[in-house]
Amino acid sequence: MTASPGRRALLALPLAAPAIARASDIGWPTRPVRVVISWPPGGGADIPMRLAAPAMQQVLGQTLVLENRAGASGSVGAGVVAQAAPDGYTTLADTAGGSVNHLLIPGLPYDFAKQLTPVSQMVRSPLLCVVRADHPARNLGELLERMRAAPGQIPFGSSGVGTMTHLAPALLLSRAKVTANHVSYRGGAASIAGILAGDAEFVFSTLPQATPLVKEGRLRGLAVSINERLPALAEVPTVQEQGFPDFDIADWLGFYTPTGTPAPVIARLAEAAQAGMRDPNAIKRLGELGMIPVGSTPEQFQAFYNDQRNRLGAIIQAENIRVE
Repeated sequence: MTASPGRRALLALPLAAPAIARASDIGWPTRPVRVVISWPPGGGADIPMRLAAPAMQQVLGQTLVLENRAGASGSVGAGVVAQAAPDGYTTLADTAGGSVNHLLIPGLPYDFAKQLTPVSQMVRSPLLCVVRADHPARNLGELLERMRAAPGQIPFGSSGVGTMTHLAPALLLSRAKVTANHVSYRGGAASIAGILAGDAEFVFSTLPQATPLVKEGRLRGLAVSINERLPALAEVPTVQEQGFPDFDIADWLGFYTPTGTPAPVIARLAEAAQAGMRDPNAIKRLGELGMIPVGSTPEQFQAFYNDQRNRLGAIIQAENIRVE
């Protein structure tokens, strides 16, 4: 698999003297740290990392080089980092796809679970079921009725096969006992463009793409994928409220380093990630988008990753989801 040249952004900020001193305690880092973001600019993987970067730089005492390497449901960027030197200078920001791509993409040249080590879960990202503002469905029930009336014909978009934006509607359709036509796009922004163009009727979108357009009146929010309403979109009910008890599914962003990276370096990267998710500006902006900062420890994230690998894998196997 190949990818187009990455989009890079050097984030040069004043570095506090105490941060430099802490970095020098372990002699790392002594040069900029590369963060490969395995999805396109402007989405649920990209925005949290760019918001976290200033505070992370203060902890590390070095510049972060953020590079978008999209493709194949995040597996292109993940492959770059999985095969990088385990020195902490090349890291990965990837969504939930990293826990399931091994079930979806034959012949991956790396083993995500063995070659990448969890550092921190950055955010939890609820999904929003949206339609175009002029769509006839005013709620989730009306949308499902359209699918019952035209089995397998109503198109819905996602940011890629096996992504959370695909697994969430797949789970809903299964529970509602309806069928629809899946249209896979390359990234969340492209799936929203498909909705606006009329090529798909609905999508479970990550919030950075959907929230501004809902507030502008170009999209209508029908349902939130987690078990509580979002403060930023308080008028939009949850899937649970609309007849599906215990429906609670969200995308998430994880921060990783190649396996074999020294433990003190992983600890420093985790400290930086946690600082990024405590930054007041990041918290404010993520809240406006409906994203939930986490900033977990490596141990917490490892346990979460293992759980997601099992849970999401079960959906893929039950629904027989495959990359065509």
